[in-house]
Amino acid sequence: MSDISVRSVRAGDFAQWRALYRGYADFYRVEQTEEAAATVWSWVTDPDHEVGALVAEDAEGQLLGLAHYRPFARPLSATVGCFLDDLFVAPEHRGSGAADQLLGALRALAAERGWSVVRWITADDNHRARAKYDQVATRTMWVTYDMTP
Repeated sequence: MSDISVRSVRAGDFAQWRALYRGYADFYRVEQTEEAAATVWSWVTDPDHEVGALVAEDAEGQLLGLAHYRPFARPLSATVGCFLDDLFVAPEHRGSGAADQLLGALRALAAERGWSVVRWITADDNHRARAKYDQVATRTMWVTYDMTP
């Protein structure tokens, strides 16, 4: 793990970020256009946009994984939390510690910003990721719903 570092995404990361984000979309079988990816890229590289991105890289500068996150209001507790929208490590780098590093960096960022929780969802059948998440977080009792506008 010592040769893996985590940092905010930079403008020059586009090609590597795009390969990772394509892998993430493919994993969840989501059709993602280049236009949609360009929109997300514009968000994560705009310091004034709410969505941020962290990347894990090795000593040679190869990106191993990504995390997209954003703050969200928690009215019941009158606090702000952090929502982890996307977490992905390239299949050939799973087990490298990149996921631990990304989650740890996000935890530290949330603490630094005074956010009350880091929250995310994952697919029920994403067993490998869930095994990792069970090590670092508490599974909640909440069930997620989507309603079409």
